[in-house]
Amino acid sequence: MKSIFPKLLLSLLFCTTSVTIVYCQLYEWRGPDRTGIYNETGLQKKWPVGGPKLLWETVGMGDGYSSATVTNDAVYVTGRKDSSDVLIALTLDGKKKWETVYGKAWMANHTGSRCIPTYYNGNLFLVSGSGDIVCVGSDGKIKWSKNHYRLYESKPLMFGISESPLVVDNMVIASPGGKKASLVAFNINDGKVVWEAESLNEEPQYVNPKLIEYAGGKMIVTVMGAVIFAVDAKDGKILWKVNYASVNAATGKVMKNHATTPIYKDGYILIANGYNWVALKLKLSGDGNSAEIVWENRNFDPQLGGIVLLGNNIYGTNHMSKPVDTWVCVDWNTGKTLWTSKWYSKGSIISADGMLYLYEEKSGHVALANPDPAKLDIISEFQITKGEGPFWAHPVISKGRLYIRHGDVLMVYLIK
Repeated sequence: MKSIFPKLLLSLLFCTTSVTIVYCQLYEWRGPDRTGIYNETGLQKKWPVGGPKLLWETVGMGDGYSSATVTNDAVYVTGRKDSSDVLIALTLDGKKKWETVYGKAWMANHTGSRCIPTYYNGNLFLVSGSGDIVCVGSDGKIKWSKNHYRLYESKPLMFGISESPLVVDNMVIASPGGKKASLVAFNINDGKVVWEAESLNEEPQYVNPKLIEYAGGKMIVTVMGAVIFAVDAKDGKILWKVNYASVNAATGKVMKNHATTPIYKDGYILIANGYNWVALKLKLSGDGNSAEIVWENRNFDPQLGGIVLLGNNIYGTNHMSKPVDTWVCVDWNTGKTLWTSKWYSKGSIISADGMLYLYEEKSGHVALANPDPAKLDIISEFQITKGEGPFWAHPVISKGRLYIRHGDVLMVYLIK
């Protein structure tokens, strides 16, 4: 399920004689700012019959549903081998550099790895299926490891742990949930606890939290159990909460399973999840200490394939909302569903260079589509035939290449 294009953060370090500019590299889940939109240009607007050119493929990634993390000089992939979660480093042409066991794997429902490595300034941050939060150097050596699920007396839900850590300044954020803390910040250098956010007494989820810069500060927004909430990234103080279950009551009985990273734009936040949860657009107050509901959509419930916002249109899929297993477009301003369309099954969605990339989860079809508020406009498509299991890994785009993972196999296509 993450990528991956470098986000460049400029920080000025002043001394008495000179000014030094330091470039910080961050590659993470679903690309820059976790939006699912990759900063690429010059990509093909139509593929050849049979799909774009396959540059290389490699097997031996292990059982997994996680996406690749692609940096300037390497490709990182997680997988389950026997009862262990492993991190594999490849060169940009697919040759194996090293492999490291970083924790115990999830061995219950759907045993493949879920975590997409977060790369920040030469280090990789991961969470294993048993709750180990780990820092691995780009040489494959573990620098520190802590099992935050044991530390905070939490336990995974029925589908295990699917978190890809969020890096904020000098901290890496994890979401143990439970009775002792909701979110926890660890120092990226040594793993020491920086802050603990108040417990909401809610179970952890599968959500990768969203960092938002607003009103001169930084907040982290996520969903845990029946609550949507934000904490101050500086100290973990809870800024605001929305009772998601109360708002959702009219929809009927639902499972507390949330897996979609919130979307943010200009002071507004979109929360949308599968299992019949209502989609909400929230408006932040001027100081960022509260949020109010702008609109509700009870027929848009993307499950685990992510959503993208292009202009004033939201693109995603439906899980249990009728018509089920369809692709959907929703108006950002009004919350009105503009269209639903059947294309094989639901799946994951990303965007680059003004186009949509779809990867449906049941039979492995990949499509290039024109974002159109009037209809699902498929331009080209092809099918992934290698690998086993559900097609749950999100596509990744980096430097004109499309990365598709299916089970034990990673495939890379030229799309520029």
